[in-house]
Amino acid sequence: MEPNVRIEPASPVPPFEQLRAQLLDRMREGELPAGTRLPTVRHLAADLGVAPGTVARAYKELEAAGAIETRGRNGTVVAWSPDAGERRVQELAAQLVEVSRESAVPADRVRAIIDAALA
Repeated sequence: MEPNVRIEPASPVPPFEQLRAQLLDRMREGELPAGTRLPTVRHLAADLGVAPGTVARAYKELEAAGAIETRGRNGTVVAWSPDAGERRVQELAAQLVEVSRESAVPADRVRAIIDAALA
């Protein structure tokens, strides 16, 4: 499936970030449901008129966030679903708790840091 994305060369937002954000938006909107196979890096780069490294970086960041999965020869597929975002936040929260305990950062200070980040 060809995602409906565009890169605006005049934008101050880097091309890889434009692509990452647009793909994630399409996933959230249901245009790219879980299991949808994405174009190869080279194919999408050619379609968008950008360097393959631009698409590769967007895919890498989406994969790190759990939004897509790369399955080798089977390609890259959408892994995002409405509950995937919440699962990712839960995983990161567990990591944050572990690091805060190792670093002896009090729980009330961790909460304050999270509240500030959410503001």
